[in-house]
Amino acid sequence: MAPETTVEVRNLTVEDYLDLKSSMISAYAYTGMGDAYWREDAIRRLIRIFPEGQIGVTVNQKVVGCALTLIVDYGRFGDNHTYEQITGRYSFNTHNAKGDVLYGIEVFVHPEYRGMRLARRLYDARKALCEKLNLRAIVAGGRLPGYAAYAGELSPREYISKVRHREIYDPTLTFQLANDFHVKKILKNYLPEDTQSKGLATLIQWDNIYYEPQNDLFRQLKSTVRLGLVQWQMRPHNLHSLLQHIEYFIDTVSDYESDFVVFPELFNAPLMAEFNDLHEHEAIRGLAKYTDALLEKMVEFAVSYNVNIIAGSLPIIRNDQLYNMAYVCRRDGTYDGCEKIHPTPAEVTFWGMRGGDQIKVFDTDCGRIGILICYDVEFPELSRIMALEGMDILFVPFMTDTQNGYNRVRFCAQARAIENECYVAIAGNVGNLPRVNNMDLQFSQSAVFTPSDFAFPVNGIKAEATPNTETIVIADVDLILLKELRQFGSVNNLKDRRKDLYELKWKS
Repeated sequence: MAPETTVEVRNLTVEDYLDLKSSMISAYAYTGMGDAYWREDAIRRLIRIFPEGQIGVTVNQKVVGCALTLIVDYGRFGDNHTYEQITGRYSFNTHNAKGDVLYGIEVFVHPEYRGMRLARRLYDARKALCEKLNLRAIVAGGRLPGYAAYAGELSPREYISKVRHREIYDPTLTFQLANDFHVKKILKNYLPEDTQSKGLATLIQWDNIYYEPQNDLFRQLKSTVRLGLVQWQMRPHNLHSLLQHIEYFIDTVSDYESDFVVFPELFNAPLMAEFNDLHEHEAIRGLAKYTDALLEKMVEFAVSYNVNIIAGSLPIIRNDQLYNMAYVCRRDGTYDGCEKIHPTPAEVTFWGMRGGDQIKVFDTDCGRIGILICYDVEFPELSRIMALEGMDILFVPFMTDTQNGYNRVRFCAQARAIENECYVAIAGNVGNLPRVNNMDLQFSQSAVFTPSDFAFPVNGIKAEATPNTETIVIADVDLILLKELRQFGSVNNLKDRRKDLYELKWKS
């Protein structure tokens, strides 16, 4: 029977030094820097000033590897520094408990224990410490032990590129890239005595996706956001009864402690019945006369019910031209809006609707959001631009009369969630308005869509309504899962774009 092997990752103590020294000497023998092991007083000093940052790995209770770290105020040093500078000439007086970066000054594993993935355990322990201390990144100067063999034929840039593409194996850099570090730049004379690396080092960084700047406690963004979608029934209304109905839904969604309530596109269309004796293009302009009053009440409701309101879309007239405008009314009393960029052919023909010329991403107390009105979600360029500006949730107020029209919106919305690694919430109208031209029928199944990966529903649907029924959909979405997806997902749609081949530009 094989002897039992036990592995433990823990903080170093001063009593570990003899094991540590033995492992260091063996590890450094392969680097050409055999005399460069850490002396006991240096280890004592590191343990005294930052005990959590000095991590060892033991096999059968013998220390066979370690990771040594400092916290630094990285702004003091920037990306151009040497090993002596970052360690304060090995005094470690650069350690700053109030700094923002965990700086790795050492990692090694005894050669006899390589192949047990002990270095990965040390790296994972560092990452956990970085997250626990809410530091924004881990930074280190990485050796290039394989570079000396290629220095006569490859520049450092070419060497790193070949390592990245698995054309060359470098025992240090290959491992670091596999552990989600990226190379920021080449450091010259970082460690001059490192002849294997020709005195060069890679400045590598791992970003803590959970990092939150230490702002006012009451202004910190939420990580779990509750959405309330209103699947709105079209029925006859005057302004007073319409506002009563709006307030009913806002009140109900607010009772569920939702962060957003979402209304559909042109949900105020029942008010057009007043203008049904006019031509279609005149009737929609008549409806626009109510927009200011509705917006004023929506802003008021957002504050009084403590919920952010996506106020569907409402027609507006600007410079005698007709636009379809969506508003976000924040619960702090502010509001903003964006216009529908692509009116449908029917909206142009019957109403004379114009398209807007701006894309906006809105800051809220629940992250960055975008709004695309109905047909706009069928144009993937718009949401991609929003995603590149940090959008987490895309809201799509829509109005479709037939199921095939609805499916265009739905299928495109699901595609936008996958390709932009975000949540997409769609809210539509149901029922009919027999006394309003061009509003005869409505088809809707409001829903919240997610990306497609292990942390999300297998079908990419977080929640959905019963089709063609007046109702509310309540769903929680986790913004932390988006951060993890963008960094560690099975695929990375945003990171893997071939920017060397194509790019997306906004011309307006």
